[in-house]
Amino acid sequence: MREIHFYKTSSGESPIEAFLDSLTSKQAQKVAWVMQLIEEVEQVPVTYLKKLVNTDDIWEIRAQQGNNIFRLLGFFDGGKLIVLTNGFQKKTQKTPKAEIILAGDRKKDYLERKA
Repeated sequence: MREIHFYKTSSGESPIEAFLDSLTSKQAQKVAWVMQLIEEVEQVPVTYLKKLVNTDDIWEIRAQQGNNIFRLLGFFDGGKLIVLTNGFQKKTQKTPKAEIILAGDRKKDYLERKA
């Protein structure tokens, strides 16, 4: 079983919480459902969890509600802990480079502060 944690900045802010708060209740419900699935299901379909290629081990959680597509980026800390760093609504085919860079920067910050 996996466990999902939200990255917090050095000042204690949680970008993921802020992102989830920006969603409608139906959208947030769908994203929460996908996160619960990832925590509970041993073999998660690539529809919901996928490693991004050419990244520093950044993963994306994928949720769709109606025509709205949402992505939460993060990384594994050990085998079962997923730390989510940022979320966004996807409007193009490719994941925005800036979002991937942000996830990488936050991963680095998290690991440095954890050590």
